[in-house]
Amino acid sequence: MSDRANKITSHIPIREPEWVKEFKAFIMRGNVIDLAVGVVIGAAFTAIVSSMVEDLFNPIIGILMGGIDFSNLFIVISGERRPSLEATREGGAAVLAIGRFINAIIKFVIVGFAVFWMVKILSKLQASQAVEKAKAPPAPTPTETLLTEIRDELKAQRGAAPPV
Repeated sequence: MSDRANKITSHIPIREPEWVKEFKAFIMRGNVIDLAVGVVIGAAFTAIVSSMVEDLFNPIIGILMGGIDFSNLFIVISGERRPSLEATREGGAAVLAIGRFINAIIKFVIVGFAVFWMVKILSKLQASQAVEKAKAPPAPTPTETLLTEIRDELKAQRGAAPPV
């Protein structure tokens, strides 16, 4: 660029768009960080629930259904059926993975149930803390404390005993 072009572009103010400012303010809020922590904990909880469904519930349900491998329950729409869902899909067949869908429903119900109880417990804790705050008498302000001391001093000077 020429010197003239540099002088022209150096005098053009570049403003940050308003949405960029709003986005920065949004990201710096505590709620976003809380949400990020919640997502990480939720992912870990989901792994636990997945293991519980696949490793504990499915074998029990399979036994109750006559020895069916519940997680491997599928219907072939087109193509060749193979011994497992993965093998059938690898062979290019179109399948309805009914067992996996039912697993997903079971996982959703378990996670929903856990979240329900967690919210219920947290609500009770918050309500009990609010009740305790309401019951506790407020501490005297520095002005009230000073006025009490002045009152007690004046009574002492008059010969009366300060109140307890």
